[in-house]
Amino acid sequence: MAAGRRAPPEPGGEPVLLQGVFGAGPTPGAASCSLSLTPLELQVRGPGGSCGGGSAGPDAVFRLADCVGSAAFPAAPTAACFSLVCYPLRGPRWGSPCRQRLERTFRVCLAPDQEGNLRIAQAWSRRIRELSVPAVPSQDGDSYGVLPRPCRALVLLNPQSGAGRALEDFRAVVQPMLAEADIAATVFITERPHHAHEKVRDEDLSQWDTLVVMAGDGLLYEVVNGLMERPDWEDTMKKPLCILPGGSGNALAASINHYAGNDHVVKKKLLLNCTFMLCKGLHTQMDLVSLSTASGKRLFSFLGFGWGFISDVDIDSEKYRGLGSARFTLGTLQCLAKLRVYQGRLSYLPACPEQGNPPSCQDPPAPTTNGKAGHVPAPAGTEAAGALPADSLLVPLGQPVPAHWTVVPEEEFVTVYAIYQSHLGTNLLMAPAAGLRDGCIHLFYMKAGVSRLMLLKIFLAMSRGTHLDLNCPHLRYVPVRAFRLEPRSAAGIMTVDGEALACEPVQGQIHTRLCRVLCGS
Repeated sequence: MAAGRRAPPEPGGEPVLLQGVFGAGPTPGAASCSLSLTPLELQVRGPGGSCGGGSAGPDAVFRLADCVGSAAFPAAPTAACFSLVCYPLRGPRWGSPCRQRLERTFRVCLAPDQEGNLRIAQAWSRRIRELSVPAVPSQDGDSYGVLPRPCRALVLLNPQSGAGRALEDFRAVVQPMLAEADIAATVFITERPHHAHEKVRDEDLSQWDTLVVMAGDGLLYEVVNGLMERPDWEDTMKKPLCILPGGSGNALAASINHYAGNDHVVKKKLLLNCTFMLCKGLHTQMDLVSLSTASGKRLFSFLGFGWGFISDVDIDSEKYRGLGSARFTLGTLQCLAKLRVYQGRLSYLPACPEQGNPPSCQDPPAPTTNGKAGHVPAPAGTEAAGALPADSLLVPLGQPVPAHWTVVPEEEFVTVYAIYQSHLGTNLLMAPAAGLRDGCIHLFYMKAGVSRLMLLKIFLAMSRGTHLDLNCPHLRYVPVRAFRLEPRSAAGIMTVDGEALACEPVQGQIHTRLCRVLCGS
């Protein structure tokens, strides 16, 4: 059948959009095979298999949901070829399935000259690419979008992150996949702290369609805050961000992999999954949390804020960075041995003020505009152009929290952690109910008095997301929209997105759908 003609539907299956007989490889004399292209897959039948109307199944099936690219090119002497590259999930004998590269090339010799054959090959390749674009859910407004093709990406890469393999992994794994997906990558290698922050704050970003971070969560934290310092931040934050795991914790990468419905994976398997999502190009909105400190800083966070034990582990284990994610295991054991108690006051605005209602944090009141953290929000109608979103749920840190907030009666804690994603690290599923844009801060706090053994059990159970099932009386979890923490002293460690902060009073609130991020579903 000539390229471009619609074939009859497959019996009991999807309609066949294109059908033809081609060489089953790029070389002359390759055996012929029959191809049927449906909206969901490319079906291949060998010489002994049936063609369009037969009842026998295909010899091979390539799901277009697994396809990242297709190309057409001339072949000597008068033929042409088209190919497709897929990354299907393949299950090993043990362990989680992982994506494996699969490329097939087909030789077109239907026309008498190369120009005619190339037109046929291009028609097939173009149709495969069109059908490989992810379907954009339509039930949720403009929440989803797809990167254009061809696509231009600025890759910000920290070669020192994690075990120091980010640049090597990018060249070996990521770069070839981006080329297959028609994504042109400009690589910017950071040389010092805050380098990425300055780059995205000051650069003309209009030449790129997406910003890709190949590092740990700390570099994405730099990028988010650099973007929020731009006068055109509202437009810039619509540019999709992508995280590729190159650090030790890789919490956001693990969370996005979890939201996509993929099995729990780490290291190269996680990198393959996240790069595959970038190649497919589907992106959606993500919440951010605005944090204000007593010293006048205002920060934007995508992952979590911590104080106490978890932050101690994060920062104290920095000296073991060369061990990769194993640094956290060693850091946890060391911090358990010298378990500390922290004194302070914790307050929060519950997501569900009515007792007994299920957590629902959707659509908090739209914030008014406010130029500086800790100030009373400006009256409606007086917003300044380009001003940052106001923390309309908060009052200045010097004032008591509003009467409808909850003040935790205990003032001695082992740890406090406010997380907005599902994972605290690749192996720590801390908030299984979290989502990219659920409008919630998932607040965990552990009161003093917990034993070292119970604390260890909690962290072991967190690898499966079952820590709350232990019913530990010292561990509390509540979904909130805003919180305030007032430590009694400056001796403890605070972190935001894994980066250290000075220990001082801090408060934060959720801002829904403030940026965009590459996702899998």
